[in-house]
Amino acid sequence: MSKIQDKDTRYFIEINLATLKVTRCGYDQKENLDKGRQTNPAVHRLFVTEGQFNKMVERCGKELESIIET
Repeated sequence: MSKIQDKDTRYFIEINLATLKVTRCGYDQKENLDKGRQTNPAVHRLFVTEGQFNKMVERCGKELESIIET
């Protein structure tokens, strides 16, 4: 099942603060994202625009395929 993409969609990249590696990237509706609060202190969630997210997927999709959510 494909996720909904509309005006309430937020795109993000999660970075492990200990290793500085991308651990997850994806998108979800803003009501499903803990109102912007980050519940895991070891991970930083960086919000990006849809265009930035799409460019990253286009350029790095193969390298990120194990952690990308679509």
